[in-house]
Amino acid sequence: MSEYNKEQFAALCMVQQHLASLAVAPKEQLLKRLTGYLAFRKDVDNFLEEHFSGICTRTCYRDRLSACCSREGIITFFADMVINALMSTADEIEALKVVLQKPNRGFKCVYLGERGCMWRVKPIVCEMFLCDRAEQTVFEQAPDLAAQWEAFIQAKKRYTWPDQPILFDDLEAVFLEAGLRSTLMYMHNSPGLLCVKRTAPGYL
Repeated sequence: MSEYNKEQFAALCMVQQHLASLAVAPKEQLLKRLTGYLAFRKDVDNFLEEHFSGICTRTCYRDRLSACCSREGIITFFADMVINALMSTADEIEALKVVLQKPNRGFKCVYLGERGCMWRVKPIVCEMFLCDRAEQTVFEQAPDLAAQWEAFIQAKKRYTWPDQPILFDDLEAVFLEAGLRSTLMYMHNSPGLLCVKRTAPGYL
């Protein structure tokens, strides 16, 4: 198992075990916290499906020209793990654990299966990645779509950029308060993000 896979596997197991230990009420509270974020993700999914599914399928899966889904190049936040685990079935989580324990001899992400990404709610970095070729193909023909996409990028910050209280930070805190730590807890580990917190008047 590569170091990347080990890190992912450890975080996934931690999340799975802690969520399984929670009583019904605390788990329901976690799910309620996701309401706005999941609505945002649905809007982004609909936008990408309508305007990018054709070109992305052709470029990534058929011609293999895109830089997306690169091997061991996918950044997953700890909150990504928590959100996906909360929304996934036990079988889906087990499938992720199985694939992480296998050598990844391909050139693409370990989570990329025959039907695409194996995550129920894939990492936000993956969701919001559009290669230059895809953007040029779509946005040059429809500049209004570029404005819509920029609005989504700005909206993402309300969940992932800690210049104010955000969901991704809160979800890490839930596990930290339970005495659990992961290298994927970038909101509490990354010097850059910690600096954003310290200097943001809206955060403290």
